[in-house]
Amino acid sequence: MKRICIYPKDVMQITGKSERQSRQIIANIKKKHNKEKHQIVTFSEFYEFMGIDENTHALKKEPQHS
Repeated sequence: MKRICIYPKDVMQITGKSERQSRQIIANIKKKHNKEKHQIVTFSEFYEFMGIDENTHALKKEPQHS
């Protein structure tokens, strides 16, 4: 199963921005979607917010099998 929530480190890898800037992007997405602090941001919401076609991005993570 693919992971659906995005974390600041993912944002950093995709955008090249700092951790602080990445956290701010996630906060802005939460604000836009009227999410509470404990609610997650999905990759889809991030891609929409950043104007990225989610079908072309290669960072989508597959689960790691132990």
